[in-house]
Amino acid sequence: MTFQKSFNYHFSELKDQDNFFVNSTNEEAYKVIKDSLFNQNVFLNGPKKSGKSHLCNIWKQINKAIIFHNNFDKIIKLKKNVIIENLFTNLNEEEIFHIINHCKSFNLKILITSSKDLNKHEFKLKDLSSRLKSFYHIKINQPDDEMCKLYMNKLFYDKQIIIKNAEIFDFIFKRINRTYNDIYLIVKKIDKLSLEKKRQLTIPLV
Repeated sequence: MTFQKSFNYHFSELKDQDNFFVNSTNEEAYKVIKDSLFNQNVFLNGPKKSGKSHLCNIWKQINKAIIFHNNFDKIIKLKKNVIIENLFTNLNEEEIFHIINHCKSFNLKILITSSKDLNKHEFKLKDLSSRLKSFYHIKINQPDDEMCKLYMNKLFYDKQIIIKNAEIFDFIFKRINRTYNDIYLIVKKIDKLSLEKKRQLTIPLV
């Protein structure tokens, strides 16, 4: 992936084949997900838009896993590692509990992701809560300035938004909240604005 060359920011950029950027805010998560010899179940917590799904795709390829999505019967029949994304979205506690037990019986691994803190949810099945707390827990933190710049630049590139000089980039950067979701939303708004106005981005337009 090539970003606009007019920017002179020097990022500590590490990327795999899927272009996942790594720094101190997500390094532990990246290392665990990429480690094919890591045999514990993993509970990955992180903010919205922080790359959890991207890491799931990497883990899926490495571990030949199946994603849980309205396919409980299929998962129980198969002996494959399992990914459960966004645990607390339409949570079926009994199915999750059985999937965990199924994987334990066949020495399979599970990766679960969530934007919500596990300890802040009241489970009906206390045994499920206990099982989940036994997972290896890792967290993606909110982005620091370095990661914010990387992420914002990536989103501009993905949406084919051309920013011709660093002054415009800096103007936007100084006025955004330092969260993945807020950066995502502001770039989405800028994209909509540029399409509506059919103009190149300028500071007055932004």
